Amino acid sequence: MDQTNQMDSPILDETQPHQIDAPSFKGTGIKMQPPFVNKYGVVIGDSKYNSPNSPLNQWSEETDPSVMAGDEWVHPTNDIGWNTSENRELLEAKKRPQGAPFMHPSIDVSYGRD
Repeated sequence: MDQTNQMDSPILDETQPHQIDAPSFKGTGIKMQPPFVNKYGVVIGDSKYNSPNSPLNQWSEETDPSVMAGDEWVHPTNDIGWNTSENRELLEAKKRPQGAPFMHPSIDVSYGRD
C-alpha cells in the first residue's frame, strides 16, 4: 500500500478494537476510514500517535502549536471526539431501530397473558 496516502487498518466490524470505549459505527451508514498520512508525513488515525515526523516528537519552545491545527490532523472516524456524549448521540440517532424480536407490528399478542 502507498504510504503517502493510507496505512493498513485494524477495522473490525465497523469499529476500531483498540479503543475500549469507542462507539461502534455499525448500522449508522458511516463507513470506517483507514489511517492516512497527512501532508506533513504524520500517520493520522492509527491510535499510536507516535509518527517520527510528528511535531509532538520534535516539540520545543520554538514550536508553534498552530502547526497541528486543521482537518489534516483529524481522522474522520477514529478520533477521540467520537467518545463524547454529544457525538455518541449523533451516532445512535443514525442507527436503524432494531425492534423487539417476535413482535407483531400492529397486535399486542401478549395482552392479558400475564
